[in-house]
Amino acid sequence: MTPDHDWSRSPVGRTTLPELLRGHRRAAGLTQAELASRAGVGVRTVRDLERGRSIRPQRTTVELLAGALALTGTSRAAFLTAARGAGAEPASPDAASTTFALGGSATSAAAPADPSVALPPPVALIGRERDLTELAGMLTVERGPRLVSLVGLAGVGKTALATSVAHLVAAAHPAGVAGVLVGEGADGPDVLAASMSVLGVARLPELVALLAGRPTLLVMDAVERAPGPVAATVHRLLGALPSLRVLVTGRHPVGLPGERVWPVAPLDVPPPEAEHSGLESWPAVALFTARLAQVRREPPTPAELPALAALVRRLGGLPLAIELMAARGRLLDLTELLERYGDRVLDLATPAEASAHPAWDAPEAPGSRTSGPDTRAAVSVAVTLRDAVAFSYRLLAADEQAALRQLAVFGNRWSVELAEEMLADEADRDGTVAIDPVPLLDRFVELGLLSVRGTGSFRFRLLDAVRDYAVEQAAGAGELTCIRRRHAEVIARLVARTASDLIGPRLPDAVHRLDEMSSDISSSLAHATTDDPLTALRLAACLTRWWRFRGRDVVGRQWLRRLLADPRTADADPLLRGWAALGVARLAAEHGAGAEELSTARAALDTFQQAGDVTGELEARNVLGTLLISVGWQDEAREQAEALLRLAARNGRTRDLAVAQNSLAWHEIRAGDLAAARRRLAAVDRLAAESGEQRLRVLGWANRAEVARLEGWYADAIDRGRRAIAALSELGDPGRRRRVLGTVGLALAQGGRAAEATEVLTELRAGGVEAVPARPAVPRPRGDDAALARGGSEVGLCALIEGNLALHRGDRELAAEWFAAAADHAGQERRDAVEALVGLAASTADPAVLDRLDRVCVESGIRLLPQESGLLYALLAGRGGPAQ
Repeated sequence: MTPDHDWSRSPVGRTTLPELLRGHRRAAGLTQAELASRAGVGVRTVRDLERGRSIRPQRTTVELLAGALALTGTSRAAFLTAARGAGAEPASPDAASTTFALGGSATSAAAPADPSVALPPPVALIGRERDLTELAGMLTVERGPRLVSLVGLAGVGKTALATSVAHLVAAAHPAGVAGVLVGEGADGPDVLAASMSVLGVARLPELVALLAGRPTLLVMDAVERAPGPVAATVHRLLGALPSLRVLVTGRHPVGLPGERVWPVAPLDVPPPEAEHSGLESWPAVALFTARLAQVRREPPTPAELPALAALVRRLGGLPLAIELMAARGRLLDLTELLERYGDRVLDLATPAEASAHPAWDAPEAPGSRTSGPDTRAAVSVAVTLRDAVAFSYRLLAADEQAALRQLAVFGNRWSVELAEEMLADEADRDGTVAIDPVPLLDRFVELGLLSVRGTGSFRFRLLDAVRDYAVEQAAGAGELTCIRRRHAEVIARLVARTASDLIGPRLPDAVHRLDEMSSDISSSLAHATTDDPLTALRLAACLTRWWRFRGRDVVGRQWLRRLLADPRTADADPLLRGWAALGVARLAAEHGAGAEELSTARAALDTFQQAGDVTGELEARNVLGTLLISVGWQDEAREQAEALLRLAARNGRTRDLAVAQNSLAWHEIRAGDLAAARRRLAAVDRLAAESGEQRLRVLGWANRAEVARLEGWYADAIDRGRRAIAALSELGDPGRRRRVLGTVGLALAQGGRAAEATEVLTELRAGGVEAVPARPAVPRPRGDDAALARGGSEVGLCALIEGNLALHRGDRELAAEWFAAAADHAGQERRDAVEALVGLAASTADPAVLDRLDRVCVESGIRLLPQESGLLYALLAGRGGPAQ
């Protein structure tokens, strides 16, 4: 946050040294660095004086600054007096507390006559409602904790939150609310003296007498600057004052018994799948747009929304990083910001002018001095996010730093179990020796390095800036390749454990688990393909079903083919290579490339048969049958389905019995025996229910919808199809869902429900078949219409729906155009081609179409249904016989 939190400002209206120094410097038109150079002091000295960190600087330093500012007369005298603290009035015993800036020494500051809260004013916070509510309750409940520590990275908003909470609970602390800013180099007496001073007294016995029984709240900011003295002071004050409560902010807890640690997390960011229309509801986005409005008039345009969501995710919801990035929006649009800074988040820096962001608690550079005059050469005081994270990183022990570097390889949320595997001893490759990661994770949470969100097992995530920094450290130590190799092994084991659940009742949970690890799966596969292809092959071979459910069949097939072709995997376990090859064939079938992988599927089947692997043989026969259908070899495809049925029955595989019956139901439809198809689909439903295979039941519902449509029961087909669509939406498998959507669209068109059928067409086209034109070209190019050719079988499906709509309206000419387009682009769906040719023949009465229909029926073994024969009765009678 960037509110004005200058804790050095006097509450009684008297001009203090920080105010005088800042005012004279600005009046002279000097930056802090320029003033330091002119005075011959360090720039840090100027900065600390302006921020109230050094209350009693050395007289020589003050005189050098007065000379550099060319102060004379009363201005010089007032400046020197303010530096000596002259004119301060003794604190009244009844005075309320005041703010106080603590540096290397302490002096008392006069209190205002009667304010109950002597703190900077609260600021409007975004996304902190829960923190405010719970912290306020914690600090006002009768038996609540007396010491509450807000911990987190620099720039996460600890000071702003503490100030707002203090104002919120002021009424519950009638003796007053006071604040102390801890400075570098403070010792125990400094901290104690400052704490008592802001509470209105100079000695502890006086404080005990003053506050006896009166609730008081003391806020201590930036306690990491003097952790030991702060801990000693807080312990002494709480022991002497039962009515006192202390709220502290810092990079780490104070470490006292009874302390309640409250990690201040970054703001929530929208997930990658979040709708762009609702981005403003996410706190990180709201903060970004609020700060962006301060530097440009126009709100983010719709074209900038994807970049906006990506930016706040990349910034990890860290408020300071968001504000620094938004400030750059004065010159660059959000897309340019993402392109320019998306990979350079750690380099974001505060302005060199420290007063521009007074709430930023700059970490000290290693080896810097914490008190006294700064005689080093002037340097820039700009602080990067890298500096901020480095400060917290240095608080970790060596083994904790090593663990952080290892866990930084996870790109998204992870579980305790995954952390346990990742942190296992390097000699224990399988992670069988348990190493409890919970104490480590608790330490990371304690320092604000780790986010814990949600209720599932995958709820841990390092902050983005922390992860980036830890990866840098791992690379610098030469560990990164080894860590990534271990990460790939861990992810491969996770995917292997999950793959078995992609079949059966746990399918939705398994798909969701892999979805959560999607980024880690991708990064592991990419790294292992180059570094450890055998691990990559094990990983990819288990991903086939997930790739298929998520519509990533093309990419998945490419990965598997590349790994199988890698000579380093040539000696891999034949069964592993067999499963990988079967995955190639299965994925090829999803995008119409089954003919290319027919030999691959046959080879996989041979491998499983030779090894006596029944599970592999069952899967291979199923996939091979699908590919055979795609190339028109229907009889062999049926043989594979029947062999699958016999093998499943012989080995008591209930699920595979359902798979075989579902395949054979399609062959019954092809043969025109819809009654037999219904019987097989009833068996599918029963067997799938027995095996807990919900997805198979859904596929059975979808096929039953198709049978109902072919029988002319359009309302029943629509109801069954919509039920299957809803279930497939939950389970995944977008390809199957689109096919069932086409079935519903055809039933709507054939049933005369034109408006609903048009809605289905719109959804189909939006889902990836935009190549279908709203109306076919007239005259229609035969076979070389590029716009149609790009869409494949879904284009043919849309054209078939359009043809039925036109036929129902009585527009036979337009219907003929659509049916001709559908016949040309039916792809592997030969039943669709037959329907299209029937519609074309009925629309045109062209004998040549009947000849073409005969050829397709003979080649595919498809028999016309009774209603199709009836539609063509007049034409067929003219030719002297029915088509078969």
